[in-house]
Amino acid sequence: MNRNGFLSASATLVASGVAAPALAAVPGGTSFVETKAEFDIAAFTKLLGRPAEIRQVFEQVSFQPGLLNNVKNALNGLQFGFGYPAKTIAAAIAGHGAAASFGFSDYVWEKYRIGDFIGAKDASGASLTSNVYLKSSTHFDTSSDPNDETSMYQEKSIEMLQKRGVVMLTCHTAVEEQAKNLVRKGFAPAGMTASDVASDILTHLIPGAVVVPSMVATVAVLQARFRYTYAALTF
Repeated sequence: MNRNGFLSASATLVASGVAAPALAAVPGGTSFVETKAEFDIAAFTKLLGRPAEIRQVFEQVSFQPGLLNNVKNALNGLQFGFGYPAKTIAAAIAGHGAAASFGFSDYVWEKYRIGDFIGAKDASGASLTSNVYLKSSTHFDTSSDPNDETSMYQEKSIEMLQKRGVVMLTCHTAVEEQAKNLVRKGFAPAGMTASDVASDILTHLIPGAVVVPSMVATVAVLQARFRYTYAALTF
């Protein structure tokens, strides 16, 4: 699948909630540095530059689940406090470094022991073995009461945020760098090279994840070209 097809399929999957099929091509290519030829800027522009009254990008490097709650609160504040219609709000999560793991499927979390690798633990102190932040447990109902703790507006799962229009970005460079460390530190199966690991991760991201060449570069483009306001969550 080419990059244009990947982004188009991603947008459809976000809206439908359907699981992504296995991808034949590697999003962003197999080189350490993704080139312009491997990146479909037109498709990226269509998805991230869609008509909106207000845009916000949330950048995080360390793996801090509180990020998702902050994004949820921003959407609610913009919609219910400031009165922006939901369809006019554009938001994106720009996770790189350890935070890129928000975009990894359960397959990746289990195979490469991501919980151990980045130090992500549950309430009991055990390392996470899957992307527990992905699945939604709440019905998507825009007529629900935002003050109801069981409503979609208080749901902070990645899937619900995506259904509300948030785009999950995945940094190609971050994945390549993580792949090197996974091999070097013994988290990758024996015999796999860093390139093998990176390709495996990039073809097993969560539905709707959009691979970009470099997250720090992407944040600059979102700010300068598309006028996204910037929130850096460093807690």
